[in-house]
Amino acid sequence: MERIYRYRMTTTSGGNLSIRDPDGTIWITPARVDKGGLRRDDIVAVKPSGEILGNHKPSSEFPFHQAIYRARPDLNAIVHAHPVALVAFSICGQVPNTRIFHQSFFMSGKVGFAPYALPGSQQLGDNIAASFAQNCDSVVLENHGVVVGADTLDQAFQRFEAFEFTAKTILKASRTGNIRYLTDEQLNFANQRRIVSDHGDLGGVTTNEKELRAQLIQFLRRGCQQRLLISTEGSFSARLGSDEFLITPSQKDREMLRSIDLVRVRDGVHETGKSPSRACRLHAAIYAQHPEVQSIVFAHPVNATAFSITDMELDSRTIPESYIFLREVKKLPFGIQYASDASSLASQIDINQPAALLDNDGVVVLGRSVLDAFDRLEVLETTAEAIINAQSLGKISTMSEQVIDELKTAFQLS
Repeated sequence: MERIYRYRMTTTSGGNLSIRDPDGTIWITPARVDKGGLRRDDIVAVKPSGEILGNHKPSSEFPFHQAIYRARPDLNAIVHAHPVALVAFSICGQVPNTRIFHQSFFMSGKVGFAPYALPGSQQLGDNIAASFAQNCDSVVLENHGVVVGADTLDQAFQRFEAFEFTAKTILKASRTGNIRYLTDEQLNFANQRRIVSDHGDLGGVTTNEKELRAQLIQFLRRGCQQRLLISTEGSFSARLGSDEFLITPSQKDREMLRSIDLVRVRDGVHETGKSPSRACRLHAAIYAQHPEVQSIVFAHPVNATAFSITDMELDSRTIPESYIFLREVKKLPFGIQYASDASSLASQIDINQPAALLDNDGVVVLGRSVLDAFDRLEVLETTAEAIINAQSLGKISTMSEQVIDELKTAFQLS
């Protein structure tokens, strides 16, 4: 709950979480207690008999949590909150189409819509449970918010985060151009990505590797906190040697990673007992083709990703910083990141053209260091957000070719 509140996906008084124990006990957040300052002993247990254990009353929304668990024996955790983007959909009577990229679609699960009823009422519980009974995993509540369920609370949070990310990206993209949604064939193609399969003993850890591990963890956490990364998607790597690098692991929460969780990869072989990101071979191909690249990020910041799901170009000629850091931002066609020959993507970007949009799959950014790659990612996202915001004011005035030539000369840009 602290994390949801910190991400500004609920308010002090809004939202509630629950977990169901194997014996049927439901642990739930309390009623009328500051969501930004909850402690362990604030959580309330409701036994199957109806007995309440704890220092507070359970959330007033307890009835619909109970109704969902009755309708779906496979669910053991529920997140309910009022994140801004999904509330926007709820007050328009709509559900976001999660086909904007593969992770949104598969992580959000089957989505549904529950008609309005009085908060805390039996009718609301019945309405929501009816959607979950149809095997929905993420349900928009009319004029209310959203509820998601999963097997564990970690999975429920990740589902909730991905669903809200989807809604935010669609809202941004709708101001940018025509949104492009993925077909069944494209979704299945994207979901079949492969990682390197060989593993082995790669030797001891050097001082340089310890330092790079610490840097990557620092910026991964900062990226999640600044919403440049989401917990279930994106990869970050740093070069250790000519054919060796560190990379984020597959299927682990990005913000909760420790230095030891990062995976060392050398010439197609990764550390035993770990699974590198599914984008591992793309990182390897970029490092192989571009010796000057020292760090790589694949990410899904909302505003830049909004450009990636439309046909609109992201023109970096807005302010000097944007052009100097990003140069011309390419758009690469869908599927290039999943092709069997990873070198095709690697050949499209280099340190002098360090940022690109991947159709329906976020962005890729290169840097001469971990800090440089993260900095460019920040600049890319703030540039995208500024352009989207500027569209509501009027025609955007980009810098002229004369100004660009002046910048190239002054800053020795190739």
